[in-house]
Amino acid sequence: MVGRNVSEALLAHGHTVLTPARAQLDLADFAQTVHYLQTHKPDMVLHAAGRVGGIQANMAHPVEFLVENLDIARNTILAARQAGIPRLLNLGSSCMYPAQAPSPLHEDLVLTGALEPTNEGYALAKIMGMRLCQYIARSQSQFQYKTIIPCNLYGKYDKFNPAHSHLIPAILHKLHWAKMQGQATVEIWGDGTARREFMFAGDAAQALVRAAEHFDTLPAVMNLGVGRDHSVNRYYQAAAQVVDWQGGFVHDVSRPVGMQRKLVDVGRQAQWGWQPGFTLKQGLALTYAYYLTTEHATGPTP
Repeated sequence: MVGRNVSEALLAHGHTVLTPARAQLDLADFAQTVHYLQTHKPDMVLHAAGRVGGIQANMAHPVEFLVENLDIARNTILAARQAGIPRLLNLGSSCMYPAQAPSPLHEDLVLTGALEPTNEGYALAKIMGMRLCQYIARSQSQFQYKTIIPCNLYGKYDKFNPAHSHLIPAILHKLHWAKMQGQATVEIWGDGTARREFMFAGDAAQALVRAAEHFDTLPAVMNLGVGRDHSVNRYYQAAAQVVDWQGGFVHDVSRPVGMQRKLVDVGRQAQWGWQPGFTLKQGLALTYAYYLTTEHATGPTP
């Protein structure tokens, strides 16, 4: 999702973008990754690759989420250094922050406490990627390797398959089919009071374009966020308005919900001079419009 959105934004700004498919470049293969970067010699690498998924996927496949993301991050970052690429922008995740860290989550809180168990493997891999970038930049000044830690993202090209989706695409999918099937209620995991911060991927793409074009001014580690959060219940209510579903909600409090609150501190982002432009309603409407073009909205009933 992030890679495709930022590629479109970079192209719209007149940049040349290399976007090799997995068949062309397997980032789990270090030698192949080095060869690709040495052959093409890009001015900059934007590392947005990885295995991603929601709570259900992370809990079901912890080994894969840890190992695959470790391999991809290590190979991409070290291959860029070996190929002499001077600038690399690494995408982290807000799950890198300790489960009990106070919100808003400041960048210096990484590695100050235990991680949220439901996505610990993915978080550990992301922390390693950030640290590797920091170590390289500190020890070899010719390499500017930096990390942006985005809040939760959603939007065009998101994953809507319930087995892999995050909160907002999962909500849109559930509400769409509830409307199609005339369901009176939709289930929410937990009591719905857990709070989350979500940014529309189109906004994140614009921020990453700005980061590429003003790389020298970008902090070594910076959160990327909206600066405010909403309860899970509120996201369901807002999505129901966009989908035009009139039913009610029931809560299954036996289900895992992850951290109670996850809001990133946007102080560095504000000092850097950027803020998102889409409202929640606008982002949801654009995401739902994209969802309606996918197979998940049209065929077979989930």
